[in-house]
Amino acid sequence: MARYTGAVCRLCRREGMKLYLKGDRCYSDKCAFVNKQSAPGQHGTSRKKVSEYGLQLREKQKVKRIYGLQENQFRIYYDKASRMQGVTGSNLLSLLERRLDNVVYRLGMASSRVDARQLVRHGHFTVNGKKVNIPSFLVKEGQVISIKEGSRKSPKFEAIAAAIAHRNPPAWLDLDKDNLVGKVIAMPTREDIDMPINEQLIIELYNR
Repeated sequence: MARYTGAVCRLCRREGMKLYLKGDRCYSDKCAFVNKQSAPGQHGTSRKKVSEYGLQLREKQKVKRIYGLQENQFRIYYDKASRMQGVTGSNLLSLLERRLDNVVYRLGMASSRVDARQLVRHGHFTVNGKKVNIPSFLVKEGQVISIKEGSRKSPKFEAIAAAIAHRNPPAWLDLDKDNLVGKVIAMPTREDIDMPINEQLIIELYNR
C-alpha cells in the first residue's frame, strides 16, 4: 500500500498544528513547525478564505495524518463507526485510539506512532502473551500489552525503559513502568482524547 514518504514536518505546517510525527524532535527547538508555522509552498503565507467543504476536508486529513492512515483505511473505520451504537464521531475516534500502534505510543513504549507501527510490525510486542505484528489490531478491555521477552535487552527498549518514567498514559490505560507492561482498563471515550479534533466536521464531509 502506498504511503507518504516526504518530509512529515510539511504535514504539520499544512494542518496548522503539531501532529507529533517525529517523536522527541517535535518537543525540541528543532521542530520545523515552531520555526516556520506557515503552510508549505510559495503561497503558504497568503490568506485564503476556506469554504465549508475545505474545513471538513482539512479536519479529515488532519486525523488521517495523526494516526497515519490512508484514505481507504480511514473510510473503513468510518463505516464501522457508523454501524456501531452511539455517536458516530466518538465511535470513530475510539476505534482509532484502540489500534495497537496507537496504544503502544500512548503507553510511552515508542516515541511516535510511526515508530510504534514499525516496532509492532517487527514483532516486538505481545497481547495477552501472544505476539501480534498487526498495527491495526484493535485492543479490548482487559488485554495486556507487553514487550516481547527477547526484545527487552535491545538498546532501543533499554532507552525506552529509561524514558518511560516521565510518561503518563491516558486514563483508559494502565502502565507498570517497572516491568514495561500496559493494560487496557477501559474503552477510550471522547473525553480521553485530548487532541483538538472536531469529529463532527468529518461526519458532515462523509454525509455530503
